[in-house]
Amino acid sequence: MRHLMNPLDFTTGELDSLFDLANDIEKNPSKYAHACEGKKLATCFYEPSTRTRLSFESAMLSLGGQVIGFSDAGSSSASKGESVADTIRVISCFADICAMRHPKEGAPMVAAERSGIPVINAGDGGHQHPTQTLTDLLTIRSLKGRLGNFTIGLCGDLKFGRTVHSLINALVRYPNIHFYFISPPELRVPDYITDMLKEKKIVYKEVIRLEECMPMLDLLYMTRVQRERFFNEEDYVRLKDFYILNTPKMAMAKKDMLVLHPLPRVNEISVEVDDDPRAVYFKQVQYGVYVRMALILTLLEIQV
Repeated sequence: MRHLMNPLDFTTGELDSLFDLANDIEKNPSKYAHACEGKKLATCFYEPSTRTRLSFESAMLSLGGQVIGFSDAGSSSASKGESVADTIRVISCFADICAMRHPKEGAPMVAAERSGIPVINAGDGGHQHPTQTLTDLLTIRSLKGRLGNFTIGLCGDLKFGRTVHSLINALVRYPNIHFYFISPPELRVPDYITDMLKEKKIVYKEVIRLEECMPMLDLLYMTRVQRERFFNEEDYVRLKDFYILNTPKMAMAKKDMLVLHPLPRVNEISVEVDDDPRAVYFKQVQYGVYVRMALILTLLEIQV
């Protein structure tokens, strides 16, 4: 039995197979419409989520399976003090696979150690968000035709953003990736990330202004400044509007540069950018469903 806690749990070869499957699902949805008949996915979300939870549920329903679960800790036995380990043992009696989001780092790993079914980490605190990273990689590979040999800018909250940390760690396994880290000094990428890049001799540059690097980018990964990761409201208010991507900034970019965003967007991308063909963040959401469908089939060892 296999779990997914971290994007690095899969080799690059396994990821290629997963993405090939996701692309086949995209092209031939009817072929997979009954693949999970009789199977149940449990969505155990101890932290609010709209996109990730609905994406998992949509994925399982599109495979012909069923969905059970809870959408916040207050509607689960966690409100009575039940441990994650006990909860997953119970869930294992009801479902065939579980997607878990939790505010505490490492909680899905604790669940996986006690689980009788595959567990997917759907986000744990500021730590990992592996299925978002799989979504990002599939989007890049599908629209750029490759993983590797490009320059990517990551903009916004690079200190607390778990999607950013996961994506960087996943991309360093591919050849000739150059990074631009675009953030205010208070939200710079953590030292453990830059130390890792130095050790691997991977080229990166930290800049404060988006305009400094727009012409060089093949990909721009925008993120929101997350209110829930701040200790005080004053810091959040001061930094939340630091970067806003708009039409004049897009005019500085390459004709084939792609803009990604894990969503939800607040105001860091102006709505005027939505009509630009280089803005692919809503396509990214659809790729998230395909990759989760592929992941569910892979972890349940279902071949179609």
